[in-house]
Amino acid sequence: MTAMAHEPMPTQDDILLEGFLALETPTGFRAELIEGEIAVTPPPDGDHEDYLSLVFEQVMRMSATAMQFSGHKGLVLSHAAGQPADHVIPDATIAPRALRLFRGAPPWMPSDGVAMVVEVTSSKPHKDRVAKRHGYARAGIPLYLLVDRDKSAVTLFSEPEGEDYLNTHIAPFGKPLPLPAPFSFDLETADFL
Repeated sequence: MTAMAHEPMPTQDDILLEGFLALETPTGFRAELIEGEIAVTPPPDGDHEDYLSLVFEQVMRMSATAMQFSGHKGLVLSHAAGQPADHVIPDATIAPRALRLFRGAPPWMPSDGVAMVVEVTSSKPHKDRVAKRHGYARAGIPLYLLVDRDKSAVTLFSEPEGEDYLNTHIAPFGKPLPLPAPFSFDLETADFL
């Protein structure tokens, strides 16, 4: 009698990840895998994109270090043991231009080298305020900038450690928000009003 090798049975998380990666969404919709749940979001409204544009313009013009900016770039973030990695699509991913992180990157790239991610709240702000913040902290992304439309404030989370960021700096719309190195400028939010 001969022994036959068998493929290991896929786990629930393997099946979830495989299903997520095969998911097709309508044009303009985004699918993300966040803390073991699939989230599908509709295309953003004009105000959402306006806030991103205001951040983008200042980062490109005023940063102490030349930056690259990618809107809606897929990132794979580490997760707690036993769960599939988060697959998120930040509204903006920013990295030092010298690293050229986006050139040749796969659709879902690791977050190594990313200097800051930006999210603008949408119809389900809890995801941006909590779940994504925890994922970005776990991945060690140094800065997370949250433009919170409901609260009319911009929040900068910095110094990731474990599941969260150690520092939080909030500026209401209309007040400047200091961005540390490698940006090293005050983000002006007067146009956010």
